[in-house]
Amino acid sequence: MTYTTMMHAQNRAILLFDMIEKSGLIRPGKTERQLVAEIDELATVGFDISTHWHKKIVRAGKNTLATFSQDPPDQLIRDNDILFIDLGPIVDGYEADLGRTYVIGNDPMKVRIKQDVERAWYEIQAWVRTQRNLTGATLFHHAVAKAREYGWTFTGDIAGHIVGRYPHEQPLDPRSLELDIHPDNHQEIFVPDAQGEERNWILELQFIDVEKGIGAYFEQLI
Repeated sequence: MTYTTMMHAQNRAILLFDMIEKSGLIRPGKTERQLVAEIDELATVGFDISTHWHKKIVRAGKNTLATFSQDPPDQLIRDNDILFIDLGPIVDGYEADLGRTYVIGNDPMKVRIKQDVERAWYEIQAWVRTQRNLTGATLFHHAVAKAREYGWTFTGDIAGHIVGRYPHEQPLDPRSLELDIHPDNHQEIFVPDAQGEERNWILELQFIDVEKGIGAYFEQLI
């Protein structure tokens, strides 16, 4: 599958995120689960997106420290809060994977971490595009170093993974990490799949400050 095909799915997901923001769904006084339910309805009714290939995530306040694999207790979205949304909608049979951070109010620290994680994402993307050979481990460690460069801590077991036609390619060995941007993946990420098609990679960054209890997230196709 081509990058253009995957970008079509992503662009549809971006329109969904734009509508989430413009519709005023992101506001204090509701729980994360309530917002997830509202997003699900908007995706179904407004975008004909009824299937998501991974769990729908809204994390607010202290829950922005939690990684994808964790399931923290439902949190109330509050005034002057920070939150992020991570969705994996399936568009025309292809997987998108998009993550964005939102700040309610203008707390400078929360605004800064939101801006930093996005800025760092594009800097890493530009760096990746200059590489001829790149392993998952090298990219992971580059992401960790980038978080440190901005004064934050990188969290999460991976810094990304592949996407594709749903369901996406799985490794022959279930224990293999070759399709994740993981510190133990020493395989080249630019190699094609078994059918000779290019692989499409998601880069996901989650920066946190444990002491301040805040985190920010940004995710999309490299």
